[in-house]
Amino acid sequence: MTITSVNPATNETLQTFQPLTKEQVMSAIEQADQAYQSWKEVTFAERKACMLRLAARLRERADHYARLITLDMGKRISESQYEIEYCANIAEFYANGAEEFLADEPLDVEGVDAYLQYAPLGVLMGVMPWNFPFYQVIRFATPNVMAGNTVMVKHASNVPQCAEAIEELFHDSGFPKGVFTNLLIPSEFVESIITDPRVQGVSLTGSERAGQAVAAVAGEHLKRSVLELGGNDPFIVLEDVDIDETAEAAVQGRLVNAGQSCVASKRFIIVQAVADEFLEKFKQKMSERRLGDPLDEQTTLAPLSTESAAEKLQKQVQSAIDAGAKVVLGGDRPDRAGAFFNPTILTGVTPDSPTFDEELFGPVATVYVVRDEDEAIQLANRSSFGLGGSVFSKDVQRARRVAEKVESGMVFINQPTKSQAELPFGGVKRSGYGRELSHLGILEFVNKKLINLGPK
Repeated sequence: MTITSVNPATNETLQTFQPLTKEQVMSAIEQADQAYQSWKEVTFAERKACMLRLAARLRERADHYARLITLDMGKRISESQYEIEYCANIAEFYANGAEEFLADEPLDVEGVDAYLQYAPLGVLMGVMPWNFPFYQVIRFATPNVMAGNTVMVKHASNVPQCAEAIEELFHDSGFPKGVFTNLLIPSEFVESIITDPRVQGVSLTGSERAGQAVAAVAGEHLKRSVLELGGNDPFIVLEDVDIDETAEAAVQGRLVNAGQSCVASKRFIIVQAVADEFLEKFKQKMSERRLGDPLDEQTTLAPLSTESAAEKLQKQVQSAIDAGAKVVLGGDRPDRAGAFFNPTILTGVTPDSPTFDEELFGPVATVYVVRDEDEAIQLANRSSFGLGGSVFSKDVQRARRVAEKVESGMVFINQPTKSQAELPFGGVKRSGYGRELSHLGILEFVNKKLINLGPK
């Protein structure tokens, strides 16, 4: 077996890598464990200096890293550049905030002198996806490294150039060897890593099936886990909106990263009074997107990550059509090389359709028409997922009332779902558990240790 980088815009093989052997993996775990023994004693000031160098290096080499992202998985170059800048922001956020987030916390208990100490756990395993090849790794690694843990990452097999570049980035920023380790390995090695007694926890961002497998192994061996899985985010449009602005936000929400985002807007739930007007504007704006080379700044819709991803999406769309869905726009692939898929809008997807509760990972939107806000909430919650969501209304208090009833980890008012270093990120239901980013993200893999000094 080899690990290969293929440019999805051309389906051209770029580079091939040899995976690690089992013996090399065991050696890497030992190195990470040895690094932890000393890294946990390093001061916050020293960790901060390394992390700020990492942020600076991200910005210095932004064009290089962005190009790697685009070549590995096809993201538009402007989106790749934004991803690198965002990674630098996250690194700075944890570099500057970790000491405060992890400061001893006095406990206000009458007659008892006690506090919580936030202590690192040890070696952590990360299983990361391809859709945001730098961001997902940085989101997992930076808070945990700042907390004193060491991390090992099994990245997605189709972004090996990014995976190697991130390990080099940590090394060049002054982090000791073993603090961050990239593992070029097949998926079947993951279980043996999680079960190793030196590994204390695992974080996975990926599919439901992968999440189930990792959670089962982690649970059996009593290891902590954080899962960020799929999403089928609702985008609720109430009758008092500005249709043009809302339709533009809908396109942005659906087509971010060519629709390959867990928190991309996917189910557009429109109140009947404005449904026809919204659908007309939405169709117009979706159809204006230009497919093309993701390295070309003029391209407004990139390919999917792989040929197999485009083939899977085509099967899902056809399945919806066979079950009675109507194609308002697109529905097929263009006649050109590469893993491209035309921007698509479907209506008439009913609860008995096989795609009703599936995540469509690509530029495909499903539009639903409802009578009122109560029916909109009911439909939004009729999903096994609960990651993000949006509510659009000129009445912010009304939108807030609706948002509070949506069963989801995150809901955004008059904007598509997004992430920000300072805000918690995560879901409920089959979208996973745990939180990343914000001060909560650094608390997932620490020992919240009670120190009881006795009576006051």
